[in-house]
Amino acid sequence: MDQQTKAALKQNDRFVTTTEHGIEWANENRKSVVVTTSLLLLVIVIVVVCGVVYNKRSDAASVALGNAMQAYQTPLAAPGQQVPAGVKTFPSVNERAKAANALFIACADTYSLEPDGKVCRYFGGLTYIEAGENGQAESTLKQVAGGWNHDLAALSKLALAQLYRQTGKDAQAIELYNQLADKPAMTVPAGVAKLQLAELYTVEGKPDEAKKIYAALKDKDAKSAAGTIAAQKLNPAPAGAAPQQ
Repeated sequence: MDQQTKAALKQNDRFVTTTEHGIEWANENRKSVVVTTSLLLLVIVIVVVCGVVYNKRSDAASVALGNAMQAYQTPLAAPGQQVPAGVKTFPSVNERAKAANALFIACADTYSLEPDGKVCRYFGGLTYIEAGENGQAESTLKQVAGGWNHDLAALSKLALAQLYRQTGKDAQAIELYNQLADKPAMTVPAGVAKLQLAELYTVEGKPDEAKKIYAALKDKDAKSAAGTIAAQKLNPAPAGAAPQQ
């Protein structure tokens, strides 16, 4: 028997030995292998089912948000005012806000984990404000403001600050405006928060504080919309002057 044949047989022996060891291990650990495989299959099934359920819930949340937004955008019409046949209207902002709010909150409670459900809760806070239910508005907006979605949280903080201004809680509004200015979002740039803060200082009778903010915006963000507004606030056009082209 030549050397090459002997080497081939040895290699084959190694393969057989390895295979035998594998079969032996599988036989000894058959229960463990079956359990492990079953668990992996179970995990895969759970992931697939969760994905299907999530997609269905996301679609349903989107429909619920759309229905609530449709109610929120329904036109107003005074009693006795003629409107086209089949067109739904509300007699006041308050009535419309209450109707839309019920839909927004139902959507938010049903789909609290879906992105559209969180948007519903934000609009629920806004419609609470329009309906005059300030306590509910504050607690609802705080929920959204504390969420993980930075852009939506910023919008909620801005709305919450406006609510505080309306209810005489200026100190809390100032705190929120400063938070928004320090950590801006796509939805609420720093300049927007600073302009709101300057406006609040003006209303409070603190023009020097407002001017500091306007001056800083004018110098640092001269080319932005906020910088342009700040410049106009610092140098208002004389009464009756024609607007610049």
